[in-house]
Amino acid sequence: MQIGIFTEIVAGETRAALTPADVKRLLKNNHTVHVETGAGGKAFFADEEYAAAGAKIVKSAEELFNSAEVILKVQPPGFNNSLNRHEKDLLREGIVYIGFLSLFKEKEIIEDFKKKNITSFAMEFVPRIARAQSMDALSSMATIAGYKAVIMAADKLPKMYPLMMTAAGTIPPSSVLVLGAGVAGLQAIATAKRLGAKVEAFDPRPAVKEQVMSLGAQFIEMEVDRDAETAGGYAKMQSEEFLRKEQEVIASRLPKTDVVVTTAQVFGRESPILITGVMVELMKPGSVIVDIAAEQGGNCEFTTAGQTIVKHGVNIIGPVNLPADLPVHASMMYSKNISNLFLHLFQGDDNQLDFDDEITRGSCITNNGKLINEYLKQKFSRER
Repeated sequence: MQIGIFTEIVAGETRAALTPADVKRLLKNNHTVHVETGAGGKAFFADEEYAAAGAKIVKSAEELFNSAEVILKVQPPGFNNSLNRHEKDLLREGIVYIGFLSLFKEKEIIEDFKKKNITSFAMEFVPRIARAQSMDALSSMATIAGYKAVIMAADKLPKMYPLMMTAAGTIPPSSVLVLGAGVAGLQAIATAKRLGAKVEAFDPRPAVKEQVMSLGAQFIEMEVDRDAETAGGYAKMQSEEFLRKEQEVIASRLPKTDVVVTTAQVFGRESPILITGVMVELMKPGSVIVDIAAEQGGNCEFTTAGQTIVKHGVNIIGPVNLPADLPVHASMMYSKNISNLFLHLFQGDDNQLDFDDEITRGSCITNNGKLINEYLKQKFSRER
């Protein structure tokens, strides 16, 4: 199959969908790879590296759209300013499209794919099962986001993280509170501990306590419903009463906390507000909140996506697309995820899809002019 790799056009996006190392993997499986010139430039992968790996460098995105049978991307289709056309209008009928699709925000993409009989796979819908771990781009990008959030907080905090014994006296460690102990939260805990901070973590799922403590952090407990997560490992949306109890537990920690990293997200829904405006007032001036959930509405009432604001002397950072801040490793991880998924989907010589396979069935969005993803079908039917 002829695979096309494009230069990402979304503002601020620096990741490449495929690295030269994974080009070689696809060539070994008798596929060809065409790469738009500059596709890896922002992630420091030069055209020459792709060519040396065996890829053909294509100068025009339009030429690549006209020839590719499979498109691997990071961001969903968007408006290409250089071509003065939307990418969805450039997609040929009957191709295969694999990438993040942000379907909760951009539902119209589904209609475009259906009209053009495009077989599409969304990276965010790869099932969270053991044999799909190597394809789980959400977890890969969450790892980077958790790490970067702690670094951002350290840069903004007017203190140092570690305990220090100096000639001028003892400097106590900064206190970091991580809300949510999923992949991003666990990486934030680990990073803050490596930097020497005193770390606490809160999560409504008792099952993660052991993981939190294994990283050297204190787990903040509360009485919770045991049914706090979905079968796929995501946190469930909880009741208003449950959320109020969470806020009370979190509020009790805030007066002594220097940094809060919030990571709580609910798949397909806006993020829960864990820190209200009143709760922000409890924090010391100069404290920092880094809200990883900013793009889904944020866990702090004051969070503004893409901005840093100051309320009651507290810096509230609402980062957008944190993985793009670390494009080398983010591209390497994403490339491995998407190439693993592609090679799983198209295993046989005939390149036929096996919809009896849980990974294929779960990650596929459209096929044969129809929406086939069961989760989205049920969600959209409820919203009518």
